[in-house]
Amino acid sequence: MREPGPLVFVYLCSPNTCCPGPARVYTTPLGDFSMKGILALTVALGLPGYAKAQIASPNEAGVSMGHVHLNVRDVEAQKKFWTGQFAAVPLKKDVEKEGLQGVKIPGMLILFRRQAPTGASEGSMMDHFGLKVPSLAEALKRCRDAGFQVQREFKGTEGFLNAYIVGPDDVKIELQQDTALTTPAIAYHLHFTSAVGGQIALMDWYAKTFSAVVKKRGGHDAADLPGINLTFGTSKTPPTIPTKGRAIDHIGFEVKNLKDFCRKLEAAGVKLDIAYRKIPRAGIAVAFLTDPTGTYIELTEDLDKF
Repeated sequence: MREPGPLVFVYLCSPNTCCPGPARVYTTPLGDFSMKGILALTVALGLPGYAKAQIASPNEAGVSMGHVHLNVRDVEAQKKFWTGQFAAVPLKKDVEKEGLQGVKIPGMLILFRRQAPTGASEGSMMDHFGLKVPSLAEALKRCRDAGFQVQREFKGTEGFLNAYIVGPDDVKIELQQDTALTTPAIAYHLHFTSAVGGQIALMDWYAKTFSAVVKKRGGHDAADLPGINLTFGTSKTPPTIPTKGRAIDHIGFEVKNLKDFCRKLEAAGVKLDIAYRKIPRAGIAVAFLTDPTGTYIELTEDLDKF
């Protein structure tokens, strides 16, 4: 894999460089800058600062998009991919023991578990997830220059330029151009694949379970949660492989008052694979369940502090 060329918006600073202390100089692909210079450059270029790389406020049920969790062979390679291609920023906390290593882009966290995936995301129930970028041509050039596969370019169902790329560990990502965007990338959608007709039942399950708002995304059946669109695609030969263990191991929703939310789920007949529990070392609470077609879901509380 070739080294990526210099980028305007990557490696500007680490999450700890905004703390008080003596003036420092940081080396970036554009040259050496003081922190004051870096912040000025970030504002001038319309780059996503750490304050903006956060998840959305919850809906009335207390739910918003939280994260996608990847199984990866090399954590540093994944960090380099996401920071180098999409200006992702490192988490404010890094708790490897609890699997909380990763990066953030506006709208969601991308977490890494150091574990070889059992297969690519394509072919599992969670085929891919999607981002929006301001220039598809520029994003694809960066990917190609860094040696990553551009699988296909096409006009998407909403009428915009789209493309599929394949990142490290065969994680499939859809990019959609949004020329009004002022940041290098934002979270956009999670793409489920079902048999024809099955997508409606799955969509209704997400609407009932998480209060997702049913809508169309172009020609796709879909539903919205704060921070993300859930797209329910169809295939004549739909996948049957659950996500757990694959490149995209699971998706995650951030939930306010998670303990009460879990009680309500169980009272409604929803089975939890792992009951509500706190993880003191990480300062979060979690629970796990699986949707009707095999996508593994983590529910978290306070992951937004990362």
